[in-house]
Amino acid sequence: MQNLRINAQRLWDTIMETAQIGGTAKGGVKRLTLTDLDRQVRDWFVAQCEAAGCEVGVDDMGNIYAVRPGRDNSLPPIACGSHLDTQPTGGKFDGILGVLAGLEIIRTLNDAGYETNRPIMVVDWTNEEGSRFAPAMLSSGVYGGAFTKDWAYARTDAEGKSFGEELERIGYRGSEPVGAREFGAFFELHIEQGPILEAEEKTIGVVTDGQGQRWYNVTVTGRESHAGTTPMPLRKDALVAAARIVDAVHRIAHDHAPHAVGTVGVLTIAEASRNVIPGRVDFTVDFRHPDDDTLSAMDQALQTAAQAIAAELDVDAEIESIWHFPPVKFDKDCVSAVRKAAEDGGYSWREIVSGAGHDACYTARRAPTSMVFVPCENGISHNEIENATMDDCAAGANVLLHAMLTRANA
Repeated sequence: MQNLRINAQRLWDTIMETAQIGGTAKGGVKRLTLTDLDRQVRDWFVAQCEAAGCEVGVDDMGNIYAVRPGRDNSLPPIACGSHLDTQPTGGKFDGILGVLAGLEIIRTLNDAGYETNRPIMVVDWTNEEGSRFAPAMLSSGVYGGAFTKDWAYARTDAEGKSFGEELERIGYRGSEPVGAREFGAFFELHIEQGPILEAEEKTIGVVTDGQGQRWYNVTVTGRESHAGTTPMPLRKDALVAAARIVDAVHRIAHDHAPHAVGTVGVLTIAEASRNVIPGRVDFTVDFRHPDDDTLSAMDQALQTAAQAIAAELDVDAEIESIWHFPPVKFDKDCVSAVRKAAEDGGYSWREIVSGAGHDACYTARRAPTSMVFVPCENGISHNEIENATMDDCAAGANVLLHAMLTRANA
């Protein structure tokens, strides 16, 4: 078993092939959830899994499950997976590496005629990115019990189209109830999306924890008025107040160093005009920290700062908390399986905390779970120039393979 290795070139070629589905002029990928391009890559994935001898099922959240039988199919399968959707300016590796590595593992086991005791499963989770339908990890969240299916169906995009309607439209609203499948364990391979592994010249990140997150929608309401005739002391400028709250987000993250981060990624001025004082501004806030008590302190600091700023500038500030994702500690036996696979494979490794949210963080509520990270160039992700090497992708897939085999044959 120790000599078993995936086909690195085949995995790489498969990554490059799927990158053409929604490929952008700058070399990235734009494949938003439940669009026609999402349907195209799903169809491709299903066909490849069936060609590899898998039984493929789809649940009513659009999650795809491809199962390679084992000697004892009464046992819950050892699963791996990630997602096929991307950011609007996404790269070739975020998410899909974890899905295609699972496909490559099945192909490798088939080539070797290797029979596992438990079945092996590969999962594509719907709407991990959250870029079209917020929040992120929506379908794995329903699987993990964080959200209800009806609430997820009602999520809408910027055009008012609902998740449920679009799932039906592309033909991936399956008949199987979400959550019906149990996993013996779940592993997710992913690019790090940060600079630590590359900076320390480590090939494998053994992921021990997932960082907690809080997401907010903030609306600041002032009063539109003429830019030339309204004196400065009489203005109710929503943008000035929003700018000060944005600065507070930045300061709050610094105040909870070294692990805290705070980001405003979207800001919209309603009915913007160059000679009108903004009367309404909407923006998002993303806080993250590996300790939930610290996240709560950051939440309170944001509420306090926003209300003080609003009172000073005579505007209203409404903060809606749309998502609270507590920190996750991954299963120690799964973490050990990943660590041992890295050591046995001769790869340099370090333990690491995931700064990004991943589907594995929700599967951890239902099954023993861990993750495998590989480096990405300059730590860049959610960007068309996102890059990883063939050798690192293959190393991650080999570690994933042997961690899964450890659990599948236990």
